[in-house]
Order: sequence, then structure tokens, then C-alpha cells
Amino acid sequence: MAVMTVVSAGGLIFDDRVLAGAAIWFKPFKFAASFVVYALALAWMLTLVTRGRRLGWWAGTLVALSSLTEMAIITGQVIRGKRSHFNHATPFDETLFSAMAVTVVILWTSTLVIAILLMRARIADRASAWAIRSGVLLALVGAGFGFLMTQPTPEQRAAGNLDTADVIGAHSVGVPDGGPSMPLTGWSTTGGDLRIPHFIGMHALQLLPLFLIALVSLAPRFPWLRDARTRLRLVLVASGTYAAVVALVTWQALRGQPLIHPDGATLGAAALIVVAGTVGALGALRPAPAGQRTGTDPESASAQKEFVS
Repeated sequence: MAVMTVVSAGGLIFDDRVLAGAAIWFKPFKFAASFVVYALALAWMLTLVTRGRRLGWWAGTLVALSSLTEMAIITGQVIRGKRSHFNHATPFDETLFSAMAVTVVILWTSTLVIAILLMRARIADRASAWAIRSGVLLALVGAGFGFLMTQPTPEQRAAGNLDTADVIGAHSVGVPDGGPSMPLTGWSTTGGDLRIPHFIGMHALQLLPLFLIALVSLAPRFPWLRDARTRLRLVLVASGTYAAVVALVTWQALRGQPLIHPDGATLGAAALIVVAGTVGALGALRPAPAGQRTGTDPESASAQKEFVS
């Protein structure tokens, strides 16, 4: 995937073809870059599995193979100048898209197996355990939004030609794919976009563990972060806030509303999330009774060092 990131970046520079309103190599570039960080995070998490390590190895291998297969199809369709997703124009295109659907199911199921193994793993530091488990569970939710995109849109159903339609399914909600979009991400600026909760949810896999690593790294400078109970509470607050954000952007997308043009209801819900997260963080930072502080516990300190390293 790292190699494909470079190759597709070259495609963006030297190939000026446009498909569905975007540079034709933009999709493989985004997928390759996303798979790099996804695979690295899962590979690291597999080192923390204490029971069922062989099963975890097989699950990780299936993630790698299914990702590789999906990337090969996406790249092959780019070379042909065809859409990879939602393409039912010919039997061959439909077969390729169906194969991609199978790879996504395998990838999602394999990640679920890894999540179950992580739930059963003995991770000494509770904050580390919750950061990892929350991250992988939210990533599964985010990945699951991909299945919503494959369903016919209301407009496609209303057209009544699903048996002969060239395109079935869409990223956007309320507007056709390929319209005005945000730079870099390509997310719609005129309608809802299911890629937003898909992206935010999947990258909880990296962001929540990174949040804890930041807390542990800052602990020497900020005494209140040295208490393991404080870090655990902060991780729980961050996980709950992150889940609320995923729910919010999903609700916004399903209502056909662009991310950058929220209505009053969306802004009100966002304000509630900010307030709840702030109150939760302030509560998490309250000092624990002296007898309950665990930051100097040798086992906790060892677990923290192992997590950061």
C-alpha cells in the first residue's frame, strides 16, 4: 500500500483524466494511504493479543489479502478508465464490484475477530486497554457505513430501472456523485456524504490510542496526568465523545446535509457534544484521593512504558 500511494500520487501528477468529477487516480491514492495507517495500527494491536495469537495471525493475513485484492481491482479499473465502485455497466464491471463487496466483508469480519481477541487480551494498563478496544470497535462501525453506500439511492429506486442501471449505490445523499466537493477529501459540498462517518469512524483505530500515548507522554510535565485513574477517565470521555461525533456526522449525512453547511439542529447537537465532552474532561481531571492514586504503581508504570514503546 505504501508503494501504491507513491504510484497513485504519480498518476495524479502525470494522468489528467477525470472520472465522476474527480482526478481518476484520486481514489486509489486515498485508499492506499488509508490502508497504510489501517494496516499499521492493526499489526501493532495484534502484538498485544495474549490468547488466540494464531487466530489473530490468520485474521491479520486475511485483512492484508482482502485489502490487496480490493486495491488491485480499484487500480485495474483506473487503468481501464472505468468506475470501480457501484459500477453495473457491463457484466465484467458488475463482477468486479461484486468481488470488491466480498473483500470488504472478509476485511470487516477479520477486523471483528481481531477486536474480539483484543477484548479478551490481558492488557495491564486499563487506559491502554480501553483506548485500543474503543478504537477498534468504532473502526468497525465506521467500516460498516460502506455497506450503506452500496444500496440504491431513493432517486435510483424512483427511476425504476435497477435491473439495467449502469450505477447502483452512491457516496452522496440527496445529490448525484461527482458534484461540487471539498478539496483533498472530495466530500460533497451540496449534499450529504456517507464517506464522512466512514472516514471518521475508521480512523478511531489510530486516533484513540494516539490520544492515550499523548497523555502518557505529557504526564512527566503535568502531574495530574500521572494518575492512571485520571488517564482512564480521560480515555473513556474521549471514546464517548468520538462515538457521539460519529453519530452526529452520520445523522447529518443521512439527512442530505453537507458537512460544511450544518443547520440549526446539527449545530445544537454539536454544541451539546462539546459541552458534554468538556464537562466530562473536567470531571476526569479531578484529583483522586491520595490512597487511590495509581500512577506510581510499578505494574501500571511498566504497562505504560510498554504501550508507548
